[in-house]
Amino acid sequence: MNFRHVLESDYIPVISVINDWWGGRPMADMLPKLFFQHFQDTSFIAEQEGQVIGFLIGFVSQTIPTEAYVHFIGVHPDCRKDGVAKDLYQMFFEKVREKGCNVVRCVTSPVNKSSIAFHTRMGFQIEKGTGEVDGIPVAINYDGIGQDRVLFVKEL
Repeated sequence: MNFRHVLESDYIPVISVINDWWGGRPMADMLPKLFFQHFQDTSFIAEQEGQVIGFLIGFVSQTIPTEAYVHFIGVHPDCRKDGVAKDLYQMFFEKVREKGCNVVRCVTSPVNKSSIAFHTRMGFQIEKGTGEVDGIPVAINYDGIGQDRVLFVKEL
């Protein structure tokens, strides 16, 4: 397995598989090409035999420079439980620490139970929400009307 920074040329390979990796959920529109152009230093690709098997797209906040945000992380379903996501996160944590960050944030949908479990195992805390879905605190309408999200925070 090989890890490296994302390149602009990774955009099409990633968005070509992202909906399948999410079980058919339409996710590709949530990951515009601009992330592959403007956040290469803090975003990573995992490859195996020349194929993308995982990616993490993240950046340092311009508003709060001591905080970083993971916009998207994905791992090929056949490679989950192999430590790919954990390795991608560790690379991100190391890079943003170098840039002066001591907090990492990310969000997920309350229907994504595996993401909630993974982030909790990685040491993220679920932030207090403005509501609950299935007993999990959520920020109501975080990404628009009816688009509730689970908000995570991790101190580095």
